Amino acid sequence: MPITTHKIKNKKGKEKITMLTCYDYQTALILDEALVDILLVGDSLGNVVLGYDDTTMVTMDDMAHHTRAVARGTKNAMVVTDMPFLSYHLGIEKTLENAGRLIQAGAKAVKLEGGTSIVPQVKALTEAGIPVVGHLGLTPQSVNQLGGYFVQGKTAGAANKMIEDALALENAGAFLIVLECIPSELAKIITQRVNVPIIGIGAGVDCDGQVLVTNDMIGLTGGKPNTFVKRFANVNEVIKQATLQYIAEVKDNKYPANEHIFHSSEGIY
Repeated sequence: MPITTHKIKNKKGKEKITMLTCYDYQTALILDEALVDILLVGDSLGNVVLGYDDTTMVTMDDMAHHTRAVARGTKNAMVVTDMPFLSYHLGIEKTLENAGRLIQAGAKAVKLEGGTSIVPQVKALTEAGIPVVGHLGLTPQSVNQLGGYFVQGKTAGAANKMIEDALALENAGAFLIVLECIPSELAKIITQRVNVPIIGIGAGVDCDGQVLVTNDMIGLTGGKPNTFVKRFANVNEVIKQATLQYIAEVKDNKYPANEHIFHSSEGIY
């Protein structure tokens, strides 16, 4: 049965929630069959799929395009799509229009970065019947303002502000909140203080669930992973070795072998 906002909210304190990013149809089929609760069409596609330096270059067209692909491959998981940079900062009407595009593309909810400053948008979306996921802590769309990718909420003032933001998002109607790269102690406090589920990424084990970028989780991205990332596979190496073997067999005339060749039963004309 498809995962709904009601089912997600009811998991708090009872069952851990699993979320992974997804950007294409084939991956959606695999992750959905594995029964991941939520597939996040993240604007991280800018980094891991489109080759951008950061997420600020991702457009509404990008997000709608990839949402449609993921939705076509999903039967059970809830599809949540990031609203990209500046798509919800130009007035309530534009926010509703952009979120509507993503829902019509197949998303069941949208995710916004920010706290008290985006409460009006969260309220307007929920009143319009569009479920909202909040996102606090390290907010990649604000990387230029933050000055880089750093752990957030390390001071008492910053921690108190994040707790305030989480409560404000809940009161505005968000049914789920993502906490990214914050001290685990703060994540635990927020998880206990708010009544909606908290999903962590680099936020410790006490959250109601976890999310990772799938490309990082399966080792498709190269280089050293972030501290909070566990690589559950090394797909990068599998693809590289398969490619090397393919190249070698083609050059050695071993591929295609006889079993890969079509033969005419009537001879060549």
